[in-house]
Amino acid sequence: MSANTVAYGDTLRLRYAIRLRNGEEIVSNFEDAEPDTLTLGDGTLAQTLEQWLIGLRPGERHVFLLEPWQAFGASSEEMVQTLKPEDIPPGMLLEPGTLVEFEMPNGQTLAGSILEIGPEGVKVDFNHLLADCPIEFEVEVVAIDQ
Repeated sequence: MSANTVAYGDTLRLRYAIRLRNGEEIVSNFEDAEPDTLTLGDGTLAQTLEQWLIGLRPGERHVFLLEPWQAFGASSEEMVQTLKPEDIPPGMLLEPGTLVEFEMPNGQTLAGSILEIGPEGVKVDFNHLLADCPIEFEVEVVAIDQ
């Protein structure tokens, strides 16, 4: 790719929106005063979404209609875990439907949704909230920072 198209590792100023196919907006920065700045590969944006930016030019605006496997993937039973009460941080709100974040030993955080609370522990779904969802990913590359 030439220097005026997006490549992996580039720092971009980007406007974007993620919507469910029914039009429900999940996130958008199109109305914000300034676009977000992010570097492809730094984990700010899901890697599956980053791939759709490669080769775009500043000033281009695109809407990608993505199937679950092209965006946040399919849910997996392995991502539903029952945590022992001692593994739950003290003071954490424990109610079914609550979204909670757990700090991993490597310092990263992992978000999960509490499914149920029982005598054996707390059942948490760590699948991405948009797993199994076909989405609309709208992007506008404002600039590639040099």
